[in-house]
Amino acid sequence: MQGVRRRVTPPPGLSTAEQQIILLKAKFSRTRRSNLRNISEFDVFRSERDLAPYAVRSFENGGRRRINEPSHTFRSPFQRDRDRVIHSRAFRRLDGKTQVFLSGSGDHFRTRLTHTIEVEALARTVARRLGVNEDLTETIALAHDLGHTPFGHQGENVLDRLLREHAGTGFEHNQQALRVVDELEEKYPGFEGLNLCLEVRRGLVKHRGEGECRLDDEILPAQPGIEAQIADLADDLAYYGHDVDDGLDAGLLKDQELLTNVRLWRLARDCALKNGERISQPRIIAYTVRCLIDNLAGDAILNSMRNLQQAAPQSAEEVKRADGRMVDFSAEIKPLTKELRDFLFTNLYKHSEIARINARMGKVVEDLFHYFLSHPESLGRRSRRRVGQFSPALAVADYIAGMTDSFALQVHKQYCGGG
Repeated sequence: MQGVRRRVTPPPGLSTAEQQIILLKAKFSRTRRSNLRNISEFDVFRSERDLAPYAVRSFENGGRRRINEPSHTFRSPFQRDRDRVIHSRAFRRLDGKTQVFLSGSGDHFRTRLTHTIEVEALARTVARRLGVNEDLTETIALAHDLGHTPFGHQGENVLDRLLREHAGTGFEHNQQALRVVDELEEKYPGFEGLNLCLEVRRGLVKHRGEGECRLDDEILPAQPGIEAQIADLADDLAYYGHDVDDGLDAGLLKDQELLTNVRLWRLARDCALKNGERISQPRIIAYTVRCLIDNLAGDAILNSMRNLQQAAPQSAEEVKRADGRMVDFSAEIKPLTKELRDFLFTNLYKHSEIARINARMGKVVEDLFHYFLSHPESLGRRSRRRVGQFSPALAVADYIAGMTDSFALQVHKQYCGGG
């Protein structure tokens, strides 16, 4: 004879996460241990038990874009989203896209993929120190550049101008990343896109300026969630370090000019010399880059901790309703990051050698756009199907935006006679 099943009621005063753990633990104890789905759910709740109150929990993911899916045996919703991003075609193509220097122009220069990996590593470190959801932070970081064009921001600027002229919309790589995961990836039966969780998709809507910012016809809160803020800051932090490194490696930036004009570089050099006074010049530069990244990451973590302690948000929603971002550099360091950024724009991004290559690559993008707009039958198979689904100009922009640098040059040579 079976006993009467007693209802478990969590004691008062517990957080939502703690109540969920108690209820799930009771459910788990009543279930055969061979039921792996319940084991997985219990492990997820247990692993998130000690997260900060302002962190997003896996069971607060907002639901999926297209259809709700059953729980996975071994992975949380955000872990599944991370894996979907990593296994996407758009993610693999990042390896062939420009960060600053044209993909393939040097063995050691960063590409969009290596940049993304560095962003992800930094984001996880900050998320762990702030006690928030690492899986969500990691997923946003890995997906943040999926919408980037070939030839870096030059390709983006050209497509933006052309879409404004031909479709009245414009092009922005963060919005394109959302379009990639929502519409353009084709991997699953029954729906387009990757069917990611709402909190991941919200994290890709990066720039929330003045006025309303919408997703799925809903107005988004003034601020991104804490995990999205971390991914955003990690993006800036990563390129501060590796663009200096690549610029020095290419000979376009000079160590002495950085020491003279960039206070953050001088602080990093002082840190490097304290730890290795007799190391050679190439190594002292590499170690200075390391100290630059470490100094910036440390400042961001400590300042964000202070911001969170002062604001004391008790939920993820309170972070989103705040007047400003919780994750940021300190008031002392933030002006110095602007000084570094301005130096990079003047001396690297607008360097005559980079400008010459950008002008040539911009013409490649423009030639391809006009050619495919006049010859949609030459588009790739998937893009040809979208000509009738979207506007022709948008379908062409999607196709070009997805290209790697080398493929864009190959197709340009094939159809436009480019050399």
